[in-house]
Amino acid sequence: MQNSHLERFEYDNAIVRNFSVATVIWGIVGFLVGIIIALKLVYPEFLNFLPELSYGRLRPLHTNAVIFAFAGNVMFAGIYYSLQRLCKSRMYSDMLSKIHFWGWQTIIVSAALTLPFGITTSKEYAELEWPIDIAIALIWVAFGVNMMGTIWKRREKHMYVAIWFYIATFLTVALLHIVNSFELPVSFLKSYSFYAGVQDALVQWWYGHNAVAFFLTTPFLGLMYYFIPKIAERPVYSYKLSIVHFWALIFLYIWAGPHHLLYTALPDWAQSLGTVFSVMLIAPSWGGMINGLLTLRGAWDKVREEPALKFLVVAVTGYGMSTFEGPMMSLKNINALTHYTDYIIGHVHLGALAWNGGVGFAILYYMFPKMYRTQLFSKKLANIHFWIATLGIMFYAIPMYWGGITQSLMWKEFTADGVLRYANFLETVSQLMPMYAIRAVGGTLYLIGGLVGGYNLYKTAKSGILVRNEEAYAAPLAKAAPSHAEGWHRILERMPMRFSVWVVVAVVIGGVIEFVPTWLVKENIPTITSVKPYTPLEIEGRDLYIREGCVGCHSQMIRPFRSETERYGEYSKAGEYVYDHPFLWGSKRTGPDLHRIGGKYPDSWHYMHMKDPQSTSPKSIMPAYAWMYEKAIDYSHLEGKIITLRKLGVPYPEGFEKEAEADAKAQAEKIAQNLQSSKFDITADKEIIAMIAYLQRLGTDIKVKNTAGN
Repeated sequence: MQNSHLERFEYDNAIVRNFSVATVIWGIVGFLVGIIIALKLVYPEFLNFLPELSYGRLRPLHTNAVIFAFAGNVMFAGIYYSLQRLCKSRMYSDMLSKIHFWGWQTIIVSAALTLPFGITTSKEYAELEWPIDIAIALIWVAFGVNMMGTIWKRREKHMYVAIWFYIATFLTVALLHIVNSFELPVSFLKSYSFYAGVQDALVQWWYGHNAVAFFLTTPFLGLMYYFIPKIAERPVYSYKLSIVHFWALIFLYIWAGPHHLLYTALPDWAQSLGTVFSVMLIAPSWGGMINGLLTLRGAWDKVREEPALKFLVVAVTGYGMSTFEGPMMSLKNINALTHYTDYIIGHVHLGALAWNGGVGFAILYYMFPKMYRTQLFSKKLANIHFWIATLGIMFYAIPMYWGGITQSLMWKEFTADGVLRYANFLETVSQLMPMYAIRAVGGTLYLIGGLVGGYNLYKTAKSGILVRNEEAYAAPLAKAAPSHAEGWHRILERMPMRFSVWVVVAVVIGGVIEFVPTWLVKENIPTITSVKPYTPLEIEGRDLYIREGCVGCHSQMIRPFRSETERYGEYSKAGEYVYDHPFLWGSKRTGPDLHRIGGKYPDSWHYMHMKDPQSTSPKSIMPAYAWMYEKAIDYSHLEGKIITLRKLGVPYPEGFEKEAEADAKAQAEKIAQNLQSSKFDITADKEIIAMIAYLQRLGTDIKVKNTAGN
């Protein structure tokens, strides 16, 4: 019989079930798309009969599916499950829970319906266009209000460590998303970034790095702090260490974004800040890893018996490895070797597959038997899933690490005569083909593991009955004045609003210090008088470049290394990008850098290269873009593009938008005539003409004489 002083309430397991099922479904979809794009690097024409299935369009679909659909849904499932029990309260609003779930799934579906059609901003992890960005903000706020309301009506005096990480996740992701998503719409599904060039790059990687930090790290650390003690039946190793871990992590992480931009046109002081704070991140990151692993002291026998704990041990170990690599790669001498290579791909996937995947599958294996009041269908299948997934991670990461080092060393090697040993970029690509094949095997193994896990969870659910509303009892929260004997952090844990304010203060400082000088101090982005805005046809070509996802394989940033200036030409200057909305520096070189491609080859070469890459570049793994030779250039939004870019500071004269289409057609006619003189059957209205116009413009502005500044 329950104590009369206890209040009866119910946990909402239905919302946890919904997010869990979505996790499995979207996870399998995301893994499958990942395997497809991995195979496309081995077989370039694989499924290339439709533009919607091209590598450049599927790559952002894969990243969004794995990050926001798989990891996002499992994060929400774990938060909704743990938060209710930590607060001893049902979620604040069942309606907000439903809005959050269905809204999030709608956003995922909208990504699947836009990205393959080339509707993208091209900004990494933030590719979705402005209407979807607004929807994300609204649904995220619904989640946050529901979470904070639950914390507000809790029956526990103190907020457990997991809740600290959940609060930091909600507040910081909201800030990151809103700042990075400032864009001016051209039409319903087309916009231009509010920022340009160097500023856009700084904001994007402030967002990109911290999307990893506050979407893929802090909430999963919160889940770690809840589920490891629960499954192991041991208290967290150190409360004091968790305090240091939390505050140091959220303060330091926000500064680290510039380490993605070392040796670029970003000002040196900003690069140095990113490096310093990235190196310092080792301490809190490993503090969290140690706190998680030492919680298992005295419980390692359970690791042998419980598949969920096996996944968590690999997850926390993978987290430790990733958070060691990140700071190490932020050191300039190491970054010079690893950036733009497949080493980064290995690093990212180790974190995603081991850390996020490991935590995700672990908590699903724990929650399903609890919610369905049954036993896990098969521990044997769960163990099979664990070993297949772990092998998949190894088969994926190790070839990418090896391939990345191979790439870098080949790019930088000179002969005794002082010339590049591998002057042809494709020589480095051909060396990587076996590694790309093994990577595809690793991804396939991980997918098979996911299918086994999904089947195991399905059978578990079938063997029981979902307890939609789980009965619970707890005493109401007694109102009492904080006592200084509790310690400052214990007092802060009783005041969620004040706690939230301090979280915002901790994360805002770094962004403000990095952004303001870059925006306000003119010397940070010196002007080059010869740099002019893109012509209307070049604008259309640039948008096609964005649509086809070319930035996923090609950079537009030549670093000041002899190996790069010998290979590509003059290193890139900050002033060359002042009219680039958005920036297109890229983060991976599957193909060569294109910043100085303009004028390097005749129009005919580009025509043949885009139609049949292997005809101009034997051993190329670039796919053909046959549809660009058939589709006509769409000028319907050109006038709006000119107006929007002018509002953003691009100096197009008033009224130029009325002349833009005629100007574009005149330039297109010249390129078409040039191609026709080379015996190519092409008309001036085809998309390939605009693409050629844009490529031929790249990097040519500083070749004009009378340049002022650098």
